[in-house]
Amino acid sequence: MYEWAPDTFTRLTFDASNDQYPVWSPDSRRVAFASARADKSTLNLYWQRADATGDAQRLTDSTQRQLPNSWHPSGKFLAFQQDNPQTGSDLMILPIAGDDGSGGTPRKSTVFLNGPFAESDPTFSPDGRWLAYTSDESGRREVYVRPFPPGPGGQWRISTNGGGSPTWSRAKPELFYGSNQQQIMVAAYAVEGDSFRAEKSRLWSEGRYVPRGPNRVFDLHPDGSRIALAPLEQPLGLRQNKVTFLFDFFDYLRLVAPAAKR
Repeated sequence: MYEWAPDTFTRLTFDASNDQYPVWSPDSRRVAFASARADKSTLNLYWQRADATGDAQRLTDSTQRQLPNSWHPSGKFLAFQQDNPQTGSDLMILPIAGDDGSGGTPRKSTVFLNGPFAESDPTFSPDGRWLAYTSDESGRREVYVRPFPPGPGGQWRISTNGGGSPTWSRAKPELFYGSNQQQIMVAAYAVEGDSFRAEKSRLWSEGRYVPRGPNRVFDLHPDGSRIALAPLEQPLGLRQNKVTFLFDFFDYLRLVAPAAKR
């Protein structure tokens, strides 16, 4: 963990396994993450106290790879994605009861969405009523929203030209996501009863970011106006199709750096 003011790093986990995909709990007291520390082969869910005291506790026990994504604002649910040999990946919900990890006993998760498509990136809205996620049901990855818990209401598509990594603003009714062109898009929305109505997405910034495979590529500040990401300095699609030749290099070198100046 990195603390900004003193510019210091603190190690959180000490197991020899590869711990990844950390997700803060709403009260900032714990960090959920994926690890294969039990059998060294399959990523399951764990959590650890943020002050690094105590041992990490296992939350799930599955033969399929699991990646944590988002905590419900109440801290009572953890949304995650789980590999599915038939569909690619599903959206799952893990109920969280109490604060002690139940002695490290794995809990029973429930299915939120396991259609015939690959769903990923489940993210709870600030009020906990909605879950944004990514699905390839249209033939490419797009961002959608569904009510939580599942009930009245349907499914609303937010992106129109490809998208992923949905991120809710906590400052105003806006939903951000990354486009296929590695740019940040944003869609304002309104809730009317059990209906979710999103406006047409617009480009948030002309800048582009560095793609990082399945990992989340950006994060939104709580004020809703700043985003942390790795910028792509070279314009997307710029072709390196020029070669420059410099002849008589040593003559040029002697000109600009004569022996007397060396």
